[in-house]
Order: sequence, then structure tokens, then C-alpha cells
Amino acid sequence: MSKPYLRTVNVTRYITPLREGGSLPALAEADDNFNYVLKFKGAGHGTKALIAELLGGEIARALGLPVPELVFANLDEAFGRTEADEEIQDLLQNSQGLNLALHFLSEAINFDPVVTTVDAKLASQIVWLDAFITNVDRTFRNTNMLLWHKELWLIDHGAALYFHHAFSDPEGHAKVPFTLIKDHVLLPQATLLEEVDAEYKAILTEEKIREIVSLLPNEWLVFEGFDESPDSPQAIKEIYVQFFLIRLQNSAIFIKQAQDARQALI
Repeated sequence: MSKPYLRTVNVTRYITPLREGGSLPALAEADDNFNYVLKFKGAGHGTKALIAELLGGEIARALGLPVPELVFANLDEAFGRTEADEEIQDLLQNSQGLNLALHFLSEAINFDPVVTTVDAKLASQIVWLDAFITNVDRTFRNTNMLLWHKELWLIDHGAALYFHHAFSDPEGHAKVPFTLIKDHVLLPQATLLEEVDAEYKAILTEEKIREIVSLLPNEWLVFEGFDESPDSPQAIKEIYVQFFLIRLQNSAIFIKQAQDARQALI
């Protein structure tokens, strides 16, 4: 399997805001002439939302799940000065430098569980992913999945890895059962979690996890409580690596939680 890699593009045109949640993502055009959904480091949870988006998306990709291409998106300091909306102008000014964007799937439609049935294997794969990365945001109210060319695509992992908002006791957080899996939109169909667990643990080797975490730009890793020494970004990356490794070693905890939550639904 090839090493993960993210291209870097320069944002050339702000097309329109996508007013979903508090993060104010936008549809934007880049210098490769493609359109992207742009996530800003100057929004809400700052770079931590981008970190969760990148790590969640690239782990999903490594597991073979369909995720739009993620790219680093550079915002020039002059970008947005002519924007009339003051809130958007502030967001753009606070997001100069490196942001994250995902390829815009033109004409994709939101996944509706009432209309589209997902088979047990795919449902189990997605539930396993979200339990592993502690993604709170794939519910009936907000599925964060798209149908594009009759295929299911996963988007929006910025609410995952909520342990990093406090960044205290990552080892303890790695062993949490993740009770919010009870609200997962695909939980009723996820009957093959143990089978998927064995398959996915074979894919997510320590080497693969380190490769994915190494994608994080050092400039995103300026956290309160860490000094600004050159070693700090590497120390923060190692915390993410250890979180994932410990969570994998203890996957039986979140598998049982998901199975119990599913049983309660039946």
C-alpha cells in the first residue's frame, strides 16, 4: 500500500459560504481549477478541527472507505480583503496560511437512511471507524455521508478525536467505550463488527498510523500547555500515535459498547 500523501493547492476564488454548523466552511476554487470544500483554521475549534478532519479522513482512506481527496489549501494574506461580509472577511484573515480542503463532489446528494439501505459489512466498517476515532457526528440528524455516482462517500470528520480539546490523559481517553455510538445512523445494520475489527487491525499497523500522523503540518501543532520549542510538534504527533495504538489494542472495549448499544435498539 502506498504511503499517504496530500497535495497542496492555492485558493484562488472564494465562491460561497456553506453555512453548516459553526465552522463556516466554503466552496472555493484553487489554482488546479478544481472546486473544494474549504475548512478554515480560523474557525471554531481552529486547527484541531482540521487535525481531526485529516486524521479521520486518511484513516478511513487507508481502510478502503471512500473519502473525497483531501488537500492542503494555502490562503494568501491578500485573500478576502474585498469580501463584503465582515464575519467571512475576519474568518479569511484569521486563516492565512495552510488550511484543509476536500474535493467538491458536484451534484452529490445527502445520504438518507430511509431511502438508501447500506449492507451489513459496509455499515460495520463505518461504525467501527467512527467508534475508533470517536466521531460524534454521523447521526440520523446529520449523517455526514453523500451519495455520488451511486456510491456512498464519507465526509466531515472534524468533530472526531474530541480528547484533544483538553489533551489530558490521552491514554485514558484511548480506552473509553464511546457511548455516543448509540446515536450512529448505521448502527442498526452493523452486525459484523468483530469480523471488521480483525480486518481493520491488520491494516492499521503502527507504521501506517505513524505515516498518517506524520502528514500533520507542524504549524497546526501549536497547543496551549506545550512550549514552542522545535520538539513540541513531534511530541504532539507522538501523543496522537499512542492514542491510536492504545485504542487499537483495546478495541474490544468499543466493539462491546457498539454491540450493546445495537442490541438495545432491537
